[in-house]
Amino acid sequence: MGAAAKRSTFRLVLIKPTHYDDDGYPITWFRSHIPSNTLAALYGLAEDCRERQVLGPDVDIVAQPIDETNSRIRADRIVADIKRSNSRALICLVGVQTNQFPRAVDLASQFIKAGLPVALGGFHVSGCISMLPVVPPEIQAAMDMGISMFAGEAEEGRLDEVVRDAWNGTLKALYNYMDDLPSMEGAAPPRLPPTALARNEGRISSFDLGRGCPFQCSFCTIINVQGRKSRFRTADDLEAIVRENYKQGITTFFITDDNMARNKHWEDFFDRLIELKENEGIALSLIIQVDTQCHRIPHFIHKARWAGVFRVFIGLENINPDNLLAAKKRQNKITEYRKMLQAWHTSGASTWAGYILGFPGDTRESILRDMEIIKNELPLDILELFILTPLPGSEDHQTQWKQGIWMDADLNKYDVHHRVVHHPRMSDKEFDQTYRDAWRTYYTPEHTETVARRHGAIPGRNPAEPARFMTMFKIMFEAEGIHPLEGGILRLKYRADRRHGMPIVPIGLFHYRLAVENWKKLKIYVRLAWQGWRIGQKVKHDPKRHEYMDLALSPVVEEDLDKLALFAETAGGEAALSKRRGEDIARDRVVAARNQQLAAAE
Repeated sequence: MGAAAKRSTFRLVLIKPTHYDDDGYPITWFRSHIPSNTLAALYGLAEDCRERQVLGPDVDIVAQPIDETNSRIRADRIVADIKRSNSRALICLVGVQTNQFPRAVDLASQFIKAGLPVALGGFHVSGCISMLPVVPPEIQAAMDMGISMFAGEAEEGRLDEVVRDAWNGTLKALYNYMDDLPSMEGAAPPRLPPTALARNEGRISSFDLGRGCPFQCSFCTIINVQGRKSRFRTADDLEAIVRENYKQGITTFFITDDNMARNKHWEDFFDRLIELKENEGIALSLIIQVDTQCHRIPHFIHKARWAGVFRVFIGLENINPDNLLAAKKRQNKITEYRKMLQAWHTSGASTWAGYILGFPGDTRESILRDMEIIKNELPLDILELFILTPLPGSEDHQTQWKQGIWMDADLNKYDVHHRVVHHPRMSDKEFDQTYRDAWRTYYTPEHTETVARRHGAIPGRNPAEPARFMTMFKIMFEAEGIHPLEGGILRLKYRADRRHGMPIVPIGLFHYRLAVENWKKLKIYVRLAWQGWRIGQKVKHDPKRHEYMDLALSPVVEEDLDKLALFAETAGGEAALSKRRGEDIARDRVVAARNQQLAAAE
């Protein structure tokens, strides 16, 4: 027999970078809270490349996914491992958002210096390419370093092309697919290996069932990166994703669709999940994102809960209609907020809402007033506060870029947790303080107890659960100084990983400062955790907890709406209520006329 053909190996290292904290250290945790869907999607596509042997039958493609939010990136060790194995390789920095771009470039420079090819893609590159007439300087500088840029999505063979070019040493400076977004139907399912999933708290994974959005919100990047024409997977695709992950024991997922309620296949998806649950015992726990009109879709909430949805993220954005109109968020109707939130609350699902501060009409007084209105009149659990930010890829950024309005040059700050523009009605100092005070106003011990009591009023619900999550949010904000969505378990910090251009602190001084910092954090952790636990236990063991009722839980009575501060005190609230009532009167007249016509015909 002839000698066996020598096989070659191509290493595809997929890195989802984090971003730097205010002191210049990467935000990395022992365990992260939120999994990276982009990393799962790219790893699934990479495995598909391997199975299809896109580099030929004699080349093994080995994909290695690394999420820097839960894993330290040691570029020197990755380089040494590749060279030791005598493999060709491509380093891919994936899903890079604007605030992660500086960290991604710092990582890329280390691999470039070692002679390895690097490609970089994500919302920052795609958003800039889609919305700006020129390549912005930071992207051009990265390409001048030798980093290959990828704009668009990698399905339908786009990753194949990049892999082949890297293998052949012919990587292009820019791959631009923004005018040719791929179909999702039949695409390789997102997945991650067990070693990567184990680094997510609770072994949670993620996938998307649709991309794109038909709405026109001026602050949003999705409509300009993923398009305004929605694209979808099929129910068969969903089942394949679930079964692939179920083999690894993964039953909790974050479905990352920007708006599951606008996915035209939502019922097919929920029905398929219900079939798997009822017929095969494959029961899932799901987190989805929806809009404020989802409760008006017949059976949506019922089937969502039956399919396994236990938490919903709602783009509430604001309770002032004038602010919503200014941001082109016309689909949000504050007249529906109470009904929608009560419907989810009654169903037993936990409600988490995004809320934006910094609209042109905002003042310190209006923001803090609105926090109190939300606390008293809306049955929300978690409120996630964000700063209105002109993210590259959004209409807001494009407009301000064209008008030459000042925007902070440090892209690391574009995390919707730092102010990067001047507010027209507040000084920088006043706005920054108002943002901090808004967090503290919502996450008080008193309101934590109120939310716990609202949960405890429904039989079968654990009031300690919202108390635990609200405490976690408060800890991340107060102790770690970061947005809670960037949180995790046990912050890791390494002296040598500091941001390029910032000095490396002497080893003794670094560890002294770290010890002092950790001691201060520990005291905050213990104090707030004890406080949250006591609140949860107090409500849980209250024998009268099922009798609890407050304004937020009280039934929506049309005649009483004028009495609510939600309409009486917000900018545009009274006009929104009058408009809704006018629409109701017109609709009633149409129905009455139709009934008269039917009666006459009989």
